[in-house]
Amino acid sequence: MNLSDPVRSLAAFPNYLRQQGFTVSPDQTIGFLDAVGVLGPRGIDDIRSAALALLAIPNDRRPEFDALFRAYFLGELIAGPPAIERGDIETDAIEDAGGEIDVAVRDHPDAFGSAAAAAERLSRRQFMPVVEDAELARLTRLAPSRLPRRLSRRLEAASHGQKLDLRRTLRAAVRQGGETLTLATRRRRKLQRRILMLIDVSGSMKERTDWTLRLAHALASAADRLEVFTLGTRLTRITPVLAIRDRQRALSRIGGLAADIDGGTRLGDALQAFLNVPRYASFARGAAVVVVSDGLERGDPVPMADAVRRLSRGAWRLNWLTPLAADDEFDPRTRALALALPYIDKLGDGSQIASVSDHMLTLAERR
Repeated sequence: MNLSDPVRSLAAFPNYLRQQGFTVSPDQTIGFLDAVGVLGPRGIDDIRSAALALLAIPNDRRPEFDALFRAYFLGELIAGPPAIERGDIETDAIEDAGGEIDVAVRDHPDAFGSAAAAAERLSRRQFMPVVEDAELARLTRLAPSRLPRRLSRRLEAASHGQKLDLRRTLRAAVRQGGETLTLATRRRRKLQRRILMLIDVSGSMKERTDWTLRLAHALASAADRLEVFTLGTRLTRITPVLAIRDRQRALSRIGGLAADIDGGTRLGDALQAFLNVPRYASFARGAAVVVVSDGLERGDPVPMADAVRRLSRGAWRLNWLTPLAADDEFDPRTRALALALPYIDKLGDGSQIASVSDHMLTLAERR
């Protein structure tokens, strides 16, 4: 049975609730789909009403259900289980459209984690105008042909394709008086693979934040499919802002949007927040994921390692670029990066704009 995307999304919602600890039976799922069909629906509120009526949501879990509903259907807000312990904190996920996604994460007993949370800076970062960098111009010029590509299911005409194009062959025969002189062929079309950049903008990366964001903007103008997030004490999606052609204007917008630039570090929580929003997590599936960070997680290292493991499981490739790797004798001894290392395909040099640019241009070379 073939289902359209909207129907498939509706059918998967009860299963999503079960994964979050709600009890939803198969009969309730069928009733929910039938109710949506009866209601139309005329809007998202009709879907919510059907879910509340047919999925037996307990009254005491109504706020949690509402948050999960908005996360699943609107991508606006998601929250974990209610904060029972006093140590719970929230990691925010911010989008340029004004949406804010609060993902509850457990505050870790490590004193450094608390210090990182307290060190969050909610100020506006100013980016000074600079002369256009030749390395960025090179990246923009070469990226369209160098970025990794994948085979799509669509076919295109090719002189030496693997599949016979019967329609083109017959049309040519008609033009040639019924004689078939050549066999037209097709092959699978190649599309650029999605690039997902996760950029650490915490205080320890302060000296590199400026040019890393400039590089992301240059890449956005050349790549067909690119998603970019900043990580610090928050998770911020800056992809829409990078579409602004004027680089200085785009950076100024990012400076106001990513309020945690040059602040504390909660990499594990920010990465977990990324994975806990279904729409965001889907960006990593089959993508070339590039994390630009020194990996200096000040809190509990386990959430960061777990997030890297989950990212690598769905990604085509996961590379980590750290400025510390500029030293040939670099050995990832921080506990978080050491735990995450088995799930990283390549640990590279992220100390200079040229090294990061070269890495992006050689992503297709799986070595």
